[in-house]
Amino acid sequence: MNVATLVEKRRTQWTELERLCDGFVKPEDAARFGALYRAACADLALANSYQLPPGTVTYLHRLVGRAHSRLYRSERFDPQSWFNVIFIDAPRQIFSDPCVRIAAVLFFGLFSLSAFLAYNEERFPTYAEDMVGAAQLEQMETNFQQGLDGNFSHYIVMAGFYIKHNTGIGLRCFAFGILLIPCLFILCDNAVKLGASFGYMAREGVQGGDTFCIFVTAHGPFELTAIALSAGAGLRLGMGLFRTEGMTRLDSLRINALRAVPIMVAAAIMFFLAAFTEGFISPSPLVYPLKAAWAIGSSGVLMFYFVVLGFPRGEPT
Repeated sequence: MNVATLVEKRRTQWTELERLCDGFVKPEDAARFGALYRAACADLALANSYQLPPGTVTYLHRLVGRAHSRLYRSERFDPQSWFNVIFIDAPRQIFSDPCVRIAAVLFFGLFSLSAFLAYNEERFPTYAEDMVGAAQLEQMETNFQQGLDGNFSHYIVMAGFYIKHNTGIGLRCFAFGILLIPCLFILCDNAVKLGASFGYMAREGVQGGDTFCIFVTAHGPFELTAIALSAGAGLRLGMGLFRTEGMTRLDSLRINALRAVPIMVAAAIMFFLAAFTEGFISPSPLVYPLKAAWAIGSSGVLMFYFVVLGFPRGEPT
């Protein structure tokens, strides 16, 4: 039997074992889990003996390790296990989740398009007013007209409003994600409105526009990413309800809820970092290059965690 035939023959059982490792193992599945684990151990031994492709060997090492930990789990704190979960498993799971990709593409795509249309006043003179409302835009100009004067009490109140508003968007996306369509509507609607607000305030001659840009630069990467992640976690729950893959709806929802946990935890951390930045860095009298450096560094950290660490490696081919 050649290598390709062997890998293809065993792939189904590896996928089944991986699914059991990700989800909830019911008592009636315990025997099947043990059998799949022993088969994977034998496959790993054969892979080493017959010198199968390195990607396959690495994949089986990780699969056997995960199954072993799940089968013989201990209550002791294992720093190495937590390190693997936080910096290996979680980013790869988030990066490879199609629900997160859909949410990110929709949110950032519509946000960018809406910002461009609102900024282009000559071609689309009433776009921002139509999307956000003239009263809301006027209120934004008034709030930022006085500039950043170091009055933390005033700007912390403003920051609290924006944190509550944007966190509320994320929570609504997550809560309505189980119904899919309402989640997508809330995500797209807020992407368009936020983008229109950013584009309008970036126009030349808008009162308070420069102050607005200085204020939002530092915390923007964390806050916008958190909203997209919240929607991705909600969509993951919705997919579990409507796409069961042969399981009962309850089991499918339970498994997908477990898959949504790393996404929602990452979103919560992003909201916390955005709140810290929006409360203490964005309204501060720090010079703009320092705030821009914070935004660039934040974006770099996000790219490294979700893309560099999340990019899949060692998958069987």
